[in-house]
Amino acid sequence: MFSNELIRGTLRTIVLKLLAEEEKLYGYQITQKVEEVSKGNIKLTYGALYPTLHKLEDEGLVKTTSVEVDNRLRKYYSLTVSGRKVAEEKIAEYKSFTETMKRLILSKS
Repeated sequence: MFSNELIRGTLRTIVLKLLAEEEKLYGYQITQKVEEVSKGNIKLTYGALYPTLHKLEDEGLVKTTSVEVDNRLRKYYSLTVSGRKVAEEKIAEYKSFTETMKRLILSKS
């Protein structure tokens, strides 16, 4: 399991990446996909996920649609056009960052 500090620093990129791969997801699906893909190393709390989703929505990167499921409204999140662009940028930035970190950690000063 990774530290909360590392997860907090990458949560936005994680959410954008997942939404770029799927047409729409609801909160529980996002938490389950993250846990599944990370093989249990990352477990998102709702207290971390929903503020991130709301911030992305406020920034116009994510839009929501509500669907009634079993007499309850389920809120689905999907990327806007600008959200897709930002997702691509964030993913590329993160890849570059991890390559740089790898070089730093493996280098012998």
